[in-house]
Amino acid sequence: MKPYTLGMITFLESGIDEKSGKVSHKERLDRAIEEIVLADKVGLDYYGIGEHHRSDYAASSPQIILAAAAKLTNRIHLGSAVTVLSSSDPVRIYEDFATLDVLSNGRAEIMAGRGSFIESFPLFGYDLDDYQTLFTEKLDMLLEIRKNERITWKGGKHTPKLDNVGIYPRSIQEKLKVSIAVGGTQSSVVRAAKLGLPMIIAVLGGSPLRFKPLVDLYKHFYHESGHNPDDMEIGIAIHGLITDKDPNDLVERYFLPHHATFTKLGE
Repeated sequence: MKPYTLGMITFLESGIDEKSGKVSHKERLDRAIEEIVLADKVGLDYYGIGEHHRSDYAASSPQIILAAAAKLTNRIHLGSAVTVLSSSDPVRIYEDFATLDVLSNGRAEIMAGRGSFIESFPLFGYDLDDYQTLFTEKLDMLLEIRKNERITWKGGKHTPKLDNVGIYPRSIQEKLKVSIAVGGTQSSVVRAAKLGLPMIIAVLGGSPLRFKPLVDLYKHFYHESGHNPDDMEIGIAIHGLITDKDPNDLVERYFLPHHATFTKLGE
């Protein structure tokens, strides 16, 4: 396996209310660029932005935000966390991230997932009854586009038929990096393993140890499918905080907005 890497991801949360701390989308986006530049400076390996279409988050188009930071950074990898592929166009997703890859000289990554929110499905005209098949079909198409400059695609329920169509620009990376984000569904883990794609486990709460069976499951099917063990990548995304500030002040600044957010989500 490859050496471990360390990065940070964000949904660019802008807050629930004034009491718990709320900022404008413009202010949050400006801060994001500053964060990416600082993360690059201090040596983090990755900065990822999650796609959401809600008032309490400022990142409906992560690839545009990351492109704004691409020319201000030198080494940090820039990607999504996640791209809601089910409600997106695989051609457009590839083109956007390939463009980001060119701008960043090979540092773009796609973290594809089905998302933990559903607002993008009605927004872009998709039926939640197709939740499973949407992701599977669009992921297959995205991987085919990644592999071939010109694509012939038979089409399906959720994707159009294409006959020897060129998809441009092409990424700087020979294979634009695509990983799969999973939230605990075994079928998602098995899919990532069989395809030989990196897997990122999203720990939204609870002990990380309860996700170990998913790691074991991934490793089993990864090896069974004949993929090179040296290429295996397993990641974990978890809430955390590192600071040299006063812990008492930290609790107030960290706890209030998170408590407000999770209370609203829970309701």
